[in-house]
Amino acid sequence: MSDHEEQPANRLREELPDEVPPSPSAPGDPQAARPERNGLTGRQRLLKGLWPPRLTRAQLIVALLLFGLGFGLAVQVASNSDSDSALRGARQEDLVRILDELDDRTQRLEDEKQGLEKQRDELENSSDQAEEARKQTLEKERQLGILAGTVAAQGPGITVTIEDTKGTVEADMLLDAIQELRAAGAEAIQVNGVRVVAGTYLADADNSVSVDGNKINAPYRFQVIGKPQDLEPALNIPGGVVQTLEKEQATVTVERSSKIVVDALRAAERPDYARSSSQ
Repeated sequence: MSDHEEQPANRLREELPDEVPPSPSAPGDPQAARPERNGLTGRQRLLKGLWPPRLTRAQLIVALLLFGLGFGLAVQVASNSDSDSALRGARQEDLVRILDELDDRTQRLEDEKQGLEKQRDELENSSDQAEEARKQTLEKERQLGILAGTVAAQGPGITVTIEDTKGTVEADMLLDAIQELRAAGAEAIQVNGVRVVAGTYLADADNSVSVDGNKINAPYRFQVIGKPQDLEPALNIPGGVVQTLEKEQATVTVERSSKIVVDALRAAERPDYARSSSQ
């Protein structure tokens, strides 16, 4: 064949592009059909899609709400743990004393219920209901007079003496003692000659304490009428009044007595606006 005849074939081969060499991957490999994007592997593209996170406003609000809920639950659990820690560390005899005090309070409420039911039965079954009502009214007036501090009272109870040589006892500590005594069934209380009633208030005043505006100084002497078997244990419970005062370097002495006299009186106050509905 002449050189003239071979020219068209050579020209056609020169115009065609060079053949692309085959991929080194084995034939049929699925990875060979997946072209890489920007030179990143599949794992790198996955990490790039997950981080940094792209949060919407709704997702952010939900995250904040869940955080607040979790924080509240954590605080509640911690609070319950703190309140129970005193009982966990208490001795067996202290736990028994606490249970006895709860039983005594339950018994007092049951006795009060039975007394009210007895008064109701007597009033309903009495032949002279007017006379029976008058007797119960006078008895109720006497009881209310003791609670209001307008009449003197005597009976079994305890005397609590608090020595405060360091001057660390404050009004709120004495108030805690009064509240604990009331919860234990105290019926009449006076402190250093000042009658304690429902509206009594205490305040700190120049390294001393003021009770209803009357300044009193240490030693603080409580005269309390009630059941001694209930009053004394109430002050000595673990973490109670006595332990709190002793931590402040005060000395507390509790003495039981078959006769306590509470003779400090309060003037009877007539309400300005309230009147009996029976009038």
